[in-house]
Amino acid sequence: MDWGSPEFVIAIIAISTAGWIVNNWIRAKHGYELENEWGGKTAKTSPDEHRKIELLSNENAQLVGKIDRLQERLQVLERIATDPAKRTADEIEALREKN
Repeated sequence: MDWGSPEFVIAIIAISTAGWIVNNWIRAKHGYELENEWGGKTAKTSPDEHRKIELLSNENAQLVGKIDRLQERLQVLERIATDPAKRTADEIEALREKN
């Protein structure tokens, strides 16, 4: 066998690639981080992390809604506090008459 032949070079490349694939398969099977082709690591994500992100996103949306409602209520209170007494009293009376 000639060590410089193209078949030998192709065989070395195929063996190296197969070894890399088997190595990553074993690491993925056992939950280790995987290496990408540049030697960096890619973290394994679990379904629990996706569920946690979804729950936090929903909670964030609920809190944003509450903050918006509180800001609206604060604006009403500020308007009541800064308006002249006559107009405020008239508005309160108008609201009482509706009920």
